[in-house]
Amino acid sequence: MSARWWLPLLVLVIAAPLWLHWWEPGLFLAINQACANVPAVAWAALSLGGNAWGVLALTSPLLLFAPRLMWAWLCAAPVAVVMVRIGKEWLFSPRPAGLIEHAQIRIVGEPMELASMPSGHTLTAFAVAGSIYFAIDGERRRRFVWLWLLAALVGLSRMALGAHWPGDVAVGACLGVWAAAIGHLLLQRLGPGATAPTGWPMRILAAVLALTLYHMLDAPLDYEESRQPQYVLALVLVLVLLRFARLQRSATAP
Repeated sequence: MSARWWLPLLVLVIAAPLWLHWWEPGLFLAINQACANVPAVAWAALSLGGNAWGVLALTSPLLLFAPRLMWAWLCAAPVAVVMVRIGKEWLFSPRPAGLIEHAQIRIVGEPMELASMPSGHTLTAFAVAGSIYFAIDGERRRRFVWLWLLAALVGLSRMALGAHWPGDVAVGACLGVWAAAIGHLLLQRLGPGATAPTGWPMRILAAVLALTLYHMLDAPLDYEESRQPQYVLALVLVLVLLRFARLQRSATAP
């Protein structure tokens, strides 16, 4: 059996003291306070890596340079959404702000007190990182180990922002890897037409990125501190969409 299936289970077992909250609230407070030395805008920017619109913006250059990798995480996205919804609906798990005095926590944005398990942002980040990683040829994967580090930083940001317990992040990470593994199975059944430069699937994806651009400019995602990073991502989106439109015109020109 591939490590992508059994390794998350092993991590989940090892991390049992976290999601059973044996070391809480002390562990959460230690992490939250240690991260307080980093500006909130940095953590808010990292947290965008677990927001659906943020991920679309971050991965938008793949539309031009590696569309199959973009479809890789899009195949995992529905699985990740189902996992998050089931977890938050079935598990009654108060967030740190629901159990700890707010004066003891660094909370960025509006305090959230319910639906803690699992961390949806972490699950999304690991699903995206894993999907892209699994879709890369085995010999080249070593160069992309940093994807897992980036996903881990997204998980850390959720504790730094005061939104989740360490156990929520651990469970979200494991579920995210499983979502990526399932998404990879779906990707293998995806026909070549999905990545055809002038095909409708790519054009629809470009339209989704245009909608993402609107959300980047319309209002902050999750946190007011996300506004400046969103403007940077909006610029990336504009460049990607302009280049894509140019390629479409070139491909259809007589």
